[in-house]
Amino acid sequence: MAQPKRPNFVILHTDDQRFDTIRALGNGAIQTPAMDRLAARGVVFTQAATQGGLTGAICMPSRAQMLTGLNVFQAHRAIVDHPAKPDADVLTFPEHLRKSGYRTFHTGKWHLGTALHHRSFTHGANIFFGGMSDHLAMPVFDYDPEGRYPKQRQYIAKGFSSEVIANSAIEFLRQQQGDAPFVMYAAFTSPHDPRMAPRRFADLYDPEKIELPKNFMAQHPFDNGEMKVRDELLAPFPRTEAEVRRHIAAYFAMITEVDYQIGRVLEALERSPHAGNTFVFFAGDNGLAVGQHGLMGKQNLYEHSLRVPLMLSGPGIQKGKRNDSLCHLMDMAPTVCNLAGSPLKGAMDGQDLLQGAPRKSTISAYRNVQRGLRTKEWKLVVYNVDGRRTEQLFDLKRDPWELRSLASEPAQRKRVAALTAELARQLEAAGDTAGWVRQ
Repeated sequence: MAQPKRPNFVILHTDDQRFDTIRALGNGAIQTPAMDRLAARGVVFTQAATQGGLTGAICMPSRAQMLTGLNVFQAHRAIVDHPAKPDADVLTFPEHLRKSGYRTFHTGKWHLGTALHHRSFTHGANIFFGGMSDHLAMPVFDYDPEGRYPKQRQYIAKGFSSEVIANSAIEFLRQQQGDAPFVMYAAFTSPHDPRMAPRRFADLYDPEKIELPKNFMAQHPFDNGEMKVRDELLAPFPRTEAEVRRHIAAYFAMITEVDYQIGRVLEALERSPHAGNTFVFFAGDNGLAVGQHGLMGKQNLYEHSLRVPLMLSGPGIQKGKRNDSLCHLMDMAPTVCNLAGSPLKGAMDGQDLLQGAPRKSTISAYRNVQRGLRTKEWKLVVYNVDGRRTEQLFDLKRDPWELRSLASEPAQRKRVAALTAELARQLEAAGDTAGWVRQ
């Protein structure tokens, strides 16, 4: 009796895309037809998030979490803190599936070192390990089966970054004519700044017609421990309405541009003989403030910076479903491997998005200055900046824009104490060595 054919996987990953930047999910100001189709064809995990990171470059720990199923603290120790020599006992899901016979392909962004990349992929094209100055000058490498990427082999890709990555993905799909199952990971660099979308996309968004978010602020109400990081210097202090509108318009244009290229990849998959046996995951790596709470970047624990789009479509996946359970990017790794029939083993906090028990709460962290706990209804954020402790408590059901902190209200003292104790417990279990939350 013939064995059932193992499924293929297409992973589409955007850079700095916030959870609320898709038209089908409620943002009527943006145009995202390809992402809208994905939302209609499968399940949308509306509360997906990254756990943050212990470095300003959140993309590194968030991708490490997604690829391995490890929590933010485990991911740092295993990969992010020493990418030149990642932990040999930790597997990425492409590496795990490669060992079980999958052809694994990557194109686009990879900021976790060449060693882990070599372990994970059998094929690749236009690989970006870092150093980009703009989207029309993306420095890339051709795939080397020996895993050698000396600087002299690097060159500038011809074309806009999203188009270059999409072309590579499309060519890989075109070449898959046999029965060998594959994992294709296309990691776009958009909508990360510099926000320089081609004119036909930029012209879709007039800054003067952009509506400011309800939590727009000229400046953050206190020092959160990371006020002068690169992202926060993209706009002058204090933030002005006109400047933030300009940034939002450019941000939306970049998202529409990468959406167009994602649409091209999806059309290539649909034309291929593999469409009926391929799962498609779409995700962002982290969110972005772009003027919310007086911030511009993602180095914070507000919803706009932690939450990301996450969708899954494919054989047997219910169409048009919305799943509002609390989940993480790290849940993608066990989900992919379980769908492939080859469970990813090892100590990890990620759980199957389709089979795991709903979480009651999730934790998050930024460097050694911010820690957070979120339930379905409440969010506690604790700050430790130069020895000064600040707490925020938000009622997310009544205040989804996180405008009013209730932490200092006498009626919320017991809640703050209980959430703080639970946060400290989960941080310790996850491997956080900071220890200051209990103080």
